[in-house]
Amino acid sequence: MGGAPGEPPLHCYALVTYVPHPLRKFLDDLRLELVPGCAPHAHVSVLQPRWLDLEAAEAARFVRSRASEFSPFDLEATQVAIFPVSNVVYLELGRGQNDLYLLHRSMNDGPLLYEAQFPYHPHITLAQGLTGHQAQEACQVATQRWREWRGPRSYSVDRLTFVQSPSPDCWIDLETVSLAAVPSIF
Repeated sequence: MGGAPGEPPLHCYALVTYVPHPLRKFLDDLRLELVPGCAPHAHVSVLQPRWLDLEAAEAARFVRSRASEFSPFDLEATQVAIFPVSNVVYLELGRGQNDLYLLHRSMNDGPLLYEAQFPYHPHITLAQGLTGHQAQEACQVATQRWREWRGPRSYSVDRLTFVQSPSPDCWIDLETVSLAAVPSIF
């Protein structure tokens, strides 16, 4: 995809933190139950997908420089909900959500600045591309499965992965960076 003829092509990038096992396996299996045939890889977006006239190396440099300013933090998934306009079924986040807002604000700047269609709301997507009725049904199933889940609901976020989409529904990991700042001791 690109701009007008003669303009450089636009590249689709995002910045995510992947959910680790065993929670990831549970969420990926749940997503397949709710939307058979999808390609799940449970994650939280720090930067929503964005089209930019920018090479991957330049974008990755920016991500590395900003990631070094942040310390690892814990993130907790709390409850199932639905975004009303898009009918996306998702898991809300509790502890750690403010850290994600700070990361987003820092990363959505400079060469990665992008005004998304919807305001940033960190979450874990469980189902998308649904009608309102389908989303309600998926939400009920997801809520029940989430109640039954006895594994961990939180995990440590200590790295971010910069990804690119060469085609719809296909994401390639370009670079993983560590959150490296040392917390201050008062």
